[in-house]
Amino acid sequence: MTSERAYHHGDLRRAVLTAALDVIRTEGPDALSLRDLARRAGVSHAAPAHHFKDRTGLLTAIAAEGYALFADELAAAPDLRERGVRYVRFAAEHPAHFHVMFRPDLHRADDPELLAAKDRASAELRAGVTGLPATGRGDDDRLAGVAAWSLAHGFATLLLSGNLGGAVGARDPEAVFRSLAELLFAPESS
Repeated sequence: MTSERAYHHGDLRRAVLTAALDVIRTEGPDALSLRDLARRAGVSHAAPAHHFKDRTGLLTAIAAEGYALFADELAAAPDLRERGVRYVRFAAEHPAHFHVMFRPDLHRADDPELLAAKDRASAELRAGVTGLPATGRGDDDRLAGVAAWSLAHGFATLLLSGNLGGAVGARDPEAVFRSLAELLFAPESS
């Protein structure tokens, strides 16, 4: 059979990605198997390889999709603090993407689609830092960016792993994050 074979499945690529995201969300990325995903999607075990070649290709596609969604989320925020809130929201709404995106050992770092999506997301994060008044970011934009990234990524990671229950309690995690960001990146006082 040729690689042009019709699968009679609709969008097989999306079906495999969706199944993979479900597995990652419930069992983690190490539980992924193309054979299992093919079974879940109701196709031959070779069908996922047609779209992704191998497991690393699938995880690369997930990371690229995640970074593209992430960049869109960040672009919708007006300032650095809200970009941080969007960071936390993205992690909470897309935990499987989030876990794969920040595990470079899982994907092909030189993939053009992944690189383009990562560049877009990085540009959105940098735009938030450069939008701060000079007194709010210090002398080094890169270090201010690392501080902002560390706060948002650390908070999101702790939230996803269930380690903020006592500190956050029943409060909205986004509101808690806004308060934390205000502590580090206080607006210029009059």
